[in-house]
Amino acid sequence: MDVRIFSNSGRPGVGQRPRREGQRPLLPQHARHCPVLEAGSAMGFLVFPPLEPNEAAHIAYEGEGRYLVSFFLAAGGAKWDKVFTVAFQLAMGGIGAISEFVEFKKPELTDQNAINMAKAFIVPEDLGTPPGAISLCGATNFQTPPGWDSVYTPIFNMIERPVAPMLVVRVETDWFAHQTEFRYVLQPGEGMSLSHTLPIGQVAFVPREEINLVDGTTEEQKAFSASIAAFFKEKGEHKVASPYGLQFSPHYLRTSRAVKDAEKAAKDAKS
Repeated sequence: MDVRIFSNSGRPGVGQRPRREGQRPLLPQHARHCPVLEAGSAMGFLVFPPLEPNEAAHIAYEGEGRYLVSFFLAAGGAKWDKVFTVAFQLAMGGIGAISEFVEFKKPELTDQNAINMAKAFIVPEDLGTPPGAISLCGATNFQTPPGWDSVYTPIFNMIERPVAPMLVVRVETDWFAHQTEFRYVLQPGEGMSLSHTLPIGQVAFVPREEINLVDGTTEEQKAFSASIAAFFKEKGEHKVASPYGLQFSPHYLRTSRAVKDAEKAAKDAKS
């Protein structure tokens, strides 16, 4: 399956390319010996914000329908310098026009330039649904082949508190030109920092087809149980030790690679 990618329309060509990554920076090191955990983390692709290496942004929710977008620049490796802050104020009751105010900017920037830049990082029309919600824009948009959808999720296995809850959405990106958004929900006083190197969410691709659950037969149940016993027997016979001395088994990873190699060989033979 080929998925086409397109740049953020507000900042074309800016930001890292999506990629798979099975490791997480703050997971205990022994998680490296759990291939099923890393495979779960690597499902789908990490998506990054539309920022250059010397840029950063901060999105904050102050409560009462007020959101702040601050943009920072580090020139020549120096300390971070705030360039502007744009405040978005929702109407009373959350329904109505959104007010935009530029609270701080460098003299060479106009108010409209600052507002346009802020809109490259968030979608103002989606603020406050539900209260505290922000929609972070990714550097990359996706177009899937016919029959495939895109599922936008928080980053799997990033569990260090505090964790901002996120609304998982599924979009039919084979026909709908969806600008990549990740919908987090903040409490008053909370904020999220964006940088060139830190992903803002994860996207996975799934086929759009109905799933039928079918009961297995008695013979199939026996075969399933036997395969479990055989797997753990093989796993116990193939233990290795890490440099520190922790024992683990690479049996799952080796078997997974063998199955993938066999599938690839079969596919190549057919073609």
